[in-house]
Amino acid sequence: MDLATFGGGCFWHVEESFRKLKGVISTSAGYMGGKTKDPTYDDVCSNLTGHAEVVQIKYDPDMITYKDLLKIFWDIHNPCEVDRQGADEGTQYRSVIFYHTSAQKKEAELSKSKIKNAVTEIKKSSRFYKAEEYHQKYVMKHKMCKCFI
Repeated sequence: MDLATFGGGCFWHVEESFRKLKGVISTSAGYMGGKTKDPTYDDVCSNLTGHAEVVQIKYDPDMITYKDLLKIFWDIHNPCEVDRQGADEGTQYRSVIFYHTSAQKKEAELSKSKIKNAVTEIKKSSRFYKAEEYHQKYVMKHKMCKCFI
């Protein structure tokens, strides 16, 4: 199994977009890329920790490729908005790809180069902090409208 980590606005939407894909083994909403140890949702929302809301995806590369995951990532958010997605605003909502291998970095950079005006950050993965349980599979648990997915 391989890992992929993406931030594209509120992690609820991002997680739901990947959760049911064939080849995706599991998804976890969480935080990455900041300086605060063991951040909480409130900490991250303060815009002081440097963390982004992300989804970490465990997937089977024989069933779905990293390139396929990147295509979905680009399709589900606006990679040209700085520190926001729609009504959600703040550094935690930035567009970011955290790569886990040099091959992922190369693939992410290549895919970004094809998107005009993309402000998406591409960074080496760092420690992943799983978000509070009430954030996990939020859209599914609350039977929210899936029309935006």
